[in-house]
Amino acid sequence: MGGNLGCHRSIPKDPTDFSNSKRKFSAACNFSHILVNQERLNINTATEEELMTLPGVNRMVAQNIVQYRDCIAGFKKVEDLALVSGIGAGKLEIIRLEICVSSRTSSSQHSPSSQRKDFEPYLSCTGMNINTATPAQLMSIRGITDKVAKNIVEYRIENGPFKSIEDLVRVNHINSSLLDKIRFQVFVERSRTPSTNTNGGLTYTTKSHPSPTSFSLRSEDLDLPPGGPTRIMSVRPNVEPPSGMREGKAVVRVATWNLQNCSCEKANNPGIKEVVCMTLLENDIKLLAVQDLVDREALDKFCVELNQGSLDSVRKWRGPRGVWKSTVSEKPTGLSNKGVSYSGFLWDSSSGIDLKDASVLESPVINGNGKHPHPRPYLAHFYVGLLELTMVNVHMRAPARAGESNGRNHHSEEVKAHRLTSSIQDILKGQKGLVVLGDFGLPPQSSELDQLRKERLSPLVPPNMFTNISTRSPQGSLCLDNIWVSKSLKKSYAGHCLVVREGLTNPWIPDNWSWGGVVSDHCPVMAEFFVDVAQKELRNRVAVVERGESMSKHER
Repeated sequence: MGGNLGCHRSIPKDPTDFSNSKRKFSAACNFSHILVNQERLNINTATEEELMTLPGVNRMVAQNIVQYRDCIAGFKKVEDLALVSGIGAGKLEIIRLEICVSSRTSSSQHSPSSQRKDFEPYLSCTGMNINTATPAQLMSIRGITDKVAKNIVEYRIENGPFKSIEDLVRVNHINSSLLDKIRFQVFVERSRTPSTNTNGGLTYTTKSHPSPTSFSLRSEDLDLPPGGPTRIMSVRPNVEPPSGMREGKAVVRVATWNLQNCSCEKANNPGIKEVVCMTLLENDIKLLAVQDLVDREALDKFCVELNQGSLDSVRKWRGPRGVWKSTVSEKPTGLSNKGVSYSGFLWDSSSGIDLKDASVLESPVINGNGKHPHPRPYLAHFYVGLLELTMVNVHMRAPARAGESNGRNHHSEEVKAHRLTSSIQDILKGQKGLVVLGDFGLPPQSSELDQLRKERLSPLVPPNMFTNISTRSPQGSLCLDNIWVSKSLKKSYAGHCLVVREGLTNPWIPDNWSWGGVVSDHCPVMAEFFVDVAQKELRNRVAVVERGESMSKHER
């Protein structure tokens, strides 16, 4: 009901004023909130020719829409169209009332031309169209490397469009095994007949743009190619693979990073994936505590990329990539803007790091709904060389600013969500090599963190070292993330702690109405610890330490 059938035509500027219009509206339309027009154009199924009937949309812009749509596997909402090169917020407002978004596979939302294609045997409407995808778009498919993506495009140029998915086995370096892995991520749609309404011979050039934290990519500033930033090359900081040594001693870098509402969809974004993986490699981070995972499976996306190296920058990394493993809390550990969130750890097992066990620290305080109002830290015991670390991963929400309390009292769940329960002191007592790290939502001098000071823990990040970031404020203004260490671990601390700010943006990451956004509002914070690892093992990034059997069931 309320489906959008029929070819696109222009509609009245005011959709509620149809008394003088000749347009006929279906009685099945739903007018309960806003008029759902039967003749709006579904931008998830429209052809280039149909898109060109929209005001201000020429051939090149229509191609941009189609390429970007294929890249993201369909628009989720009308506002996503503003991210396409040549559209922007201004043009979106002009055409907003003439378009709609619905599922690419929903027959009730297809235009007539799209409905006819549904019956063609060669068409599948899920994944990416291998007859139109660029090399950069193909590389976003799990299992497709840079070399394979180029081979697909070269084969397409030499032999014409693919007639079926099975034709991919004719491409160099694609066998039946790889085809089975990517089969449900791609589809074949033959190229459309070019329209006589051309773009006047306009061309674009592929550029290489840096991705500093001081600016974002806007369509009016840069000559963006079709499909948005899909063919803009990101430039990573020029760094040498770290030696893993300080003052002649072996060190390991431990870090924390709030990835901010990290779902599987976000983790699959090539820009997000590149920034996260390359930040770990470039900064020699071997053990990472992660907060704000909306999907438990999201962390594994980065683990797979680090191990398999499908992205060009990861695959060409000059140093060793390591052997990465991950673990994620079975239960929620905090709150995010999208509901509950999980915490996890990501580590390089080839650096002599092993997980012993991991569990969520249950709070004894339960509200009337039977839920835990306080954040629940995620505790894990790691062996790092011969050093035994107790890692407590914390995710606390920042307190609401003035005027944002919505009339809630001081003991509301919103307030409790950014406070550690007093029972954490009992939990932390007796733990060896204690490291409490994560997003505390508060500066280290806050009285809410006195429980940590009472247990003789000290913050490594001072209040004047900011840990937040945005494209508009690259230097930050808040100190919310930190690493607290116990007195017994101070002797193992190498005295080196820093906030990573370089290389946290990417052309693939949206930034409101622009491109070149940051992965998260939080920067990674890392610290170095001396470890007792043999030189030979350090060079090979493999440390074998004799110990009891680890609990592998926590690893994913």
